[in-house]
Amino acid sequence: MPKIDVLLHGFPFRTDQGIPGFCSSLLITGEKKTLVDVGHVGRRLALQQALQERGLAYDDIDVTVMSHAHWDHSQNFDLFTKTPMLVHPWERKYAQHPHPNDWATPAWSGAMVEFQPDIVEVEEGYEIEPGVRIIHTPGHSPGSITVLVDTDDGVCAVTGDVLHYANVALTKTNPLVFWNERDAEKSISRILDEADVIYPGHDRSFRLVNGEIEYLEPMNLTFAGVHPDDPGVKFDTTPRPPWVMPGVEDQTVESLG
Repeated sequence: MPKIDVLLHGFPFRTDQGIPGFCSSLLITGEKKTLVDVGHVGRRLALQQALQERGLAYDDIDVTVMSHAHWDHSQNFDLFTKTPMLVHPWERKYAQHPHPNDWATPAWSGAMVEFQPDIVEVEEGYEIEPGVRIIHTPGHSPGSITVLVDTDDGVCAVTGDVLHYANVALTKTNPLVFWNERDAEKSISRILDEADVIYPGHDRSFRLVNGEIEYLEPMNLTFAGVHPDDPGVKFDTTPRPPWVMPGVEDQTVESLG
């Protein structure tokens, strides 16, 4: 059966000066080597190292998947120009003309997507290989997709930002909505119904056990360049308040063109 290997862990930390945006990068290995999300250029060297540690070069990847076109998940796709990139058609269209309030999809996002020479548009039910399939899970963005993988541990969902963090499985509320709030909630519920193990966009893999989060891996993150005793350094552990982009009510499938 296919296996999932975490190349880069996603992390939920943020600052009052901006969002570092460290997303999960997952390698699904079965009949093919499928890489889901590649992160932004700030993690480029980390992604290169993770592949090298597994004896892999860029051209060894058979398929890449863009869960959605936000900057923190997509900037390193230019490393894989000889590899087909799967993207939902709604996401591809939206990236050409993002909403002006959408700070996660800058105006150059369409050019970033189209830079890939081999783009494959995929919709609900697309099968990458037996046991590895795409479902359309909109809300966070119009064309957000989740990869469902049949493994020895059950059905695993590689969600991108359909489900950012583990606690979203408890709140059932997407913390950042750029497309449609109701769709985002429905997509979260669908993943919880279909998956035994979840690989979120910005957190460690987990499962729900009796309504509680059970992480499958420990936290492993080193901060450098700052000390907790430095004057002015503060730590805020309050949950992230949900944010819905102003103007989402004006967006429809027809507006994608």
